[in-house]
Amino acid sequence: MSYLALYRKYRPQTFDEVRGQDHIVTTLKNQMKAGRIGHAYLFCGTRGTGKTSVAKLFAKAVNCESPVDGSPCGKCAVCKSIDSMASMNVTELDAASNNSVDNIRDIIDSSRYSPTEGKYKVFIIDEVHMLSTSAFNALLKTLEEPPEYVIFILATTEVHKIPITILSRCQRYDFKRITTDIIAGCLSDLMKSEGIDAEEKALKYIARAADGSMRDAESLLDQCIAFYIGQELTYDKVLEVLGSVDVEVFARLLRLIGNGDVSGCMKILDEVMVSGRELTQFVSDFAGYMRNLLLARSVEDPYEVLELSKENMELVIHEANVADSAQLIRYISILSELSNRIRYATQKRLLIEIELIKLAKPQMQRDYDALLDRIRVLEEKLENGEFTVVDARREGDDGISDNDSKEDEQVPEELTKALPEDIAKVAGSWNMITNAMNSKDKLASTMLSDAVPFEENGKLIIGLKNPLDLQTMNFKKEINGEPGPSRIDVLKQVIASITGLDIELEARNIEQGKSTKNIDIRKRVKFNIEKID
Repeated sequence: MSYLALYRKYRPQTFDEVRGQDHIVTTLKNQMKAGRIGHAYLFCGTRGTGKTSVAKLFAKAVNCESPVDGSPCGKCAVCKSIDSMASMNVTELDAASNNSVDNIRDIIDSSRYSPTEGKYKVFIIDEVHMLSTSAFNALLKTLEEPPEYVIFILATTEVHKIPITILSRCQRYDFKRITTDIIAGCLSDLMKSEGIDAEEKALKYIARAADGSMRDAESLLDQCIAFYIGQELTYDKVLEVLGSVDVEVFARLLRLIGNGDVSGCMKILDEVMVSGRELTQFVSDFAGYMRNLLLARSVEDPYEVLELSKENMELVIHEANVADSAQLIRYISILSELSNRIRYATQKRLLIEIELIKLAKPQMQRDYDALLDRIRVLEEKLENGEFTVVDARREGDDGISDNDSKEDEQVPEELTKALPEDIAKVAGSWNMITNAMNSKDKLASTMLSDAVPFEENGKLIIGLKNPLDLQTMNFKKEINGEPGPSRIDVLKQVIASITGLDIELEARNIEQGKSTKNIDIRKRVKFNIEKID
């Protein structure tokens, strides 16, 4: 006899063998016991959750000569006839390939004749949402008032595509995704029946990869067994067959992203490619890993929430202690969007490389989440003492070389107090100031480029449009227990190094600066700053 796939070989034969759908099984068994059998049922749910299996069981149960506790006995002539697909009482139709009105008319014609054996004729229409509009219309009247010996069981994965006129004529049962623990338990029993040794960790991983589908889990297990015939099924072997990446790789990758190491990220991606891992699964698993980190940081007892092995749980908890929740949320958002785009992309590696660069270099993005991530990076530099004030006039945007004399580079020790007209000159050449600031703090330069400078009572007022910008410009990060320079302090030093002027600065929300005299000086002054002797 030819080999039979595991999901077919171990299809449930009684209602008690159906796992994870107790709410449906109990209802159907009670209907059997009480004789309250309906004429039309709609089974909804994702793939592999037991819709077709329960439909076949119910078809056997209603025709069984000796039902046991509402389940078919599996031994009578009717049950054996249905199992061998020789019964004329049970008709299965795949609506994905038989969706025309003629196919439905054949069913309607067949329903006019009473069953040759048993009590009921059962019509199981799988993927019923694929029926054409005319086919649904042809089914309506018969579905509403079928002969007393006819039962319709409609199964679908996309219930939203079924007309409301059909829904209103059926008893609806929603099949839930099966939990990882239940799937893993079933796989363990299956492996014992097959006489194959397997690590619990390996079966757990297959159960998670199945995403709530028992059939998918059995198919994946079948694939793993075939690859390692006659060998124990270990966790590493499952990773090898399914093209998955170990948690340690994700931990290394996340640390490289946090350090802004694009080169290191590309090396890990190259390793994943060379080892033959599936890139769509890689992105999904990486997002799942960061989801686990976020939960480990957010819940009191992660051991109750996360379904991980002891080794992986310890690693996740350790990495979660050094991760940042806001940062993880931004990463998960980017990877979730990438997962949707990468499924049908031809250049999957290119898309992943671009997104990894976005993750590692938040300064390349202008959205709010990226801005927060950039602030986090700068705060870490301040905390580590890496943020130093250097001369703005370096070789770069302003074209001044690093080879200029030290005397030109340093801020004059004695600064001249700025007059209102001097402040006007500074505001008039605001672009020059922001360019010089760019070499020290790109984030501050970006915020200042959108600011409105004006003079008020001998001060240079920086009118900022965003309250978050105001907070960022005035923020002083502690360095070795002492408050460090704010971005306003750095800006003041930049202006002093260029002009030799001691200018009083104040950052202000632009809404606070609305008055007739607070006019953007850049619109009135059109000359460059000259250094005051």
